Amino acid sequence: MFDKICVLGCGLIGSSLLRAIHKKKLAKEISAFDKSKDVSLYLTKNFSFNVTKSIDEAVKDSDLVIISSPLSSYKEILLLIKSSLKKNVILTDTGSAKKEINKIINNLNLEDVNWIASHPIAGTEFSGPEAGFAELFEKRWCILSADKNISKEEIKKLEKFWVELGSKVKLMSFEQHDYVMSLTSHLPHAVAYSIVKTAINEDEKYKNDIIQYSAGGLRDFTRIAASDPIMWRDIFIDNSENILEVLNNYSKNLDEIKTAIKNKDGEKLMKIFSSTKKVRKEIIKAGQDTDKPGFGRK
Repeated sequence: MFDKICVLGCGLIGSSLLRAIHKKKLAKEISAFDKSKDVSLYLTKNFSFNVTKSIDEAVKDSDLVIISSPLSSYKEILLLIKSSLKKNVILTDTGSAKKEINKIINNLNLEDVNWIASHPIAGTEFSGPEAGFAELFEKRWCILSADKNISKEEIKKLEKFWVELGSKVKLMSFEQHDYVMSLTSHLPHAVAYSIVKTAINEDEKYKNDIIQYSAGGLRDFTRIAASDPIMWRDIFIDNSENILEVLNNYSKNLDEIKTAIKNKDGEKLMKIFSSTKKVRKEIIKAGQDTDKPGFGRK
C-alpha cells in the first residue's frame, strides 16, 4: 500500500500500529522512533523493522508518517521533522483532540504535506509497547479530519489504510470531532477520575472494604481511570473548551438528581432513570457493545 510507513511514538497505539502494519504487509519498509531508550530497546529486541536512533532517519522517504505520542509533544516533533518530510507525504496522528493541533500544523506552513488527522477509537487501560497488539483496531471506528485543500484522493489512501487495519472510517470536521469526543470519551474519563478519587478519599478504615467489595459500577470506572495520565492530561488541556461545556451540563444534571433525592421525588428519579436506559439499548443496537451479562467481558 505504501513504500515506507513511519511511526513516531511507540506506546500502546504506536506499537499496535507497527504490529498491524507488519502483519498486514501494508508497507515495503517500516521505520519507528521513540525518544525513550527503554521503548527503543524493547522494539529492537522484539521486532525486525527499522528502529532508528534519529527521528530524521525514521521520517526520511516515508510516504505515510504517523505521530502516535502525547499531544503535548506534537509541536516539538513537527519542528524536528518538517525539513525531512518527503514531498506529498501523508502526515497523520492518533490523538484524541484535533482543533488545537490543527492550529499548530497550519501555523507551521508545511509545504507539500497532506495533513489528515486520524483518531482510532481504540485502546485499553494499559500503556507501553508491551501492551500493544495487532488486532487493536479491528471493528473499531477511526475518525479522519482534513482541511478542504486536501485532495479526496489522499484522504481515500488514508481511509483505505485504516480499513486494511480492520477499522470502520468516518469523516468529521476538526470541530465536530472534538465536540463529539468531549461527550463520548472525555466526559466519561473526567467522571471516572472524580468517582474513583471520591471512593478512595473515604475514611481509611473503609478502604479495604471498598476495594474488596467493588461492585461492577466502581470496578468499571477504575478501568477507565487507570488510563495513561499523561495522555489524558493533554486531552483535557487541548479540548478544554468543549470539556468544560459538557462538564457544566453534567453538573446541572447531577444537581437535578441530588434535588430529586433530597425531595424523595420517586417520580422524578424514575423519569431520569428510564430516559437513560434507552441509550444503552441504542448503543447495543449500534454494535458498540453486547447485551450479554457482564457486557460479554470475562
